[in-house]
Amino acid sequence: MERTIVNRNITDVRGIRARGAHVGIKSKRRDLAIIVSDVPASAAGVYTRNKVVAAPVTLTRKHLEDGRAQAIIVASGNANACTGREGMESSGKVAETLASELNIRKEDVVFAATGVIGVPFPVEKVLEGIRKNVHYLSRRRVSGIMAANAIMTTDTFQKDGYVTFRLGKKSINMAGIAKGAGMIHPDMATMLSFIVCDADIEPKLLDEALRYSVDRTFNMITVDGDTSTNDMVVALSNGMAGNERITEKGEDYFRFREKLNILCEYLARSIVSDGEGATKFIEYRVVNARSEDDARRVVRTVSDSNLVKTAIFGKDPNWGRILAAVGRSGVDIEPDRIDIFLGSRKYVQVAHKGAFHEFNRGQLRKMLTSSRIRVLIDLHQGGADSTGWGTDFSYEYVRINAEYTT
Repeated sequence: MERTIVNRNITDVRGIRARGAHVGIKSKRRDLAIIVSDVPASAAGVYTRNKVVAAPVTLTRKHLEDGRAQAIIVASGNANACTGREGMESSGKVAETLASELNIRKEDVVFAATGVIGVPFPVEKVLEGIRKNVHYLSRRRVSGIMAANAIMTTDTFQKDGYVTFRLGKKSINMAGIAKGAGMIHPDMATMLSFIVCDADIEPKLLDEALRYSVDRTFNMITVDGDTSTNDMVVALSNGMAGNERITEKGEDYFRFREKLNILCEYLARSIVSDGEGATKFIEYRVVNARSEDDARRVVRTVSDSNLVKTAIFGKDPNWGRILAAVGRSGVDIEPDRIDIFLGSRKYVQVAHKGAFHEFNRGQLRKMLTSSRIRVLIDLHQGGADSTGWGTDFSYEYVRINAEYTT
């Protein structure tokens, strides 16, 4: 995979200013991030499919109906979920206050929150934090770093990425930040991601490109099978690069989408790398499926199997658990055609045509001590493939989540 540039971030995108600050939601760490475009931008969002939806998601979904936004604000430490009418009122006040301070439309404000569910939202701390910190919005690289840091909850490291490419004669910058370590599951995770770009693109096409990329990246990761109430990925593209506006699905659109996919995959893999209590990063690849949708369904089912996760945690090459998960994926498979491979840097075949394949168990167990594990499933049914990423299931994951609110 093409790598993102690690020494640049969201403030290296034309017209983007940022700020990360501590306003008192958490006891010590930064807990408020603000990202602002100098001009209104094309905007798109993808949200959790959980039926229990946090107030900020409801507000943002409404604000982005017109495909336009100019500012993003993220509160970390309190989800503002399951907070009733007061939660919606608080979300409205946050958007109105930031809009007033920036002299923009309140409908152009994206609001996100992350943290404990069902706790009253400390709106006054956030409003005071907005008033104090809008004056410190900056294009300095450190400001982008501070914003990425401010959206973290149980994360152990900040997650940001940057890509640059050309559309015609214009250089395009695209960058993103993300958070997530637990409650990570397709559609979506407990994750937030915010992507900014200076390309000029129609909102509808930005929306299509974002959904395409999310389906193949953020919706292909899992840590624990739980989908949160607050998840969203939002993209802003402000046109300040001066490229010819992308209005159709031509060469420029597909190049834009390709780079967006690279960035989203980088951020998604960073989330899995930080999985709560994880000791292993696992790549699942399904090949030769009848369709990409079938391949994705198999990847998602196998990667989310607790029996598969615990076997890999225990360095146990129990391929039968993998095959059983394939069988309950809902895909019309032919079990006696399936080959399975496990490994780290290289693969060892453990199943052939749905049955045992002779392998050196001691050698494979040694390979499974690696922190990077690969699982390959060949369905032998067609030409489509898919890749997803997950973690193992450890004792430490249980401890972290047993003590989360305390």
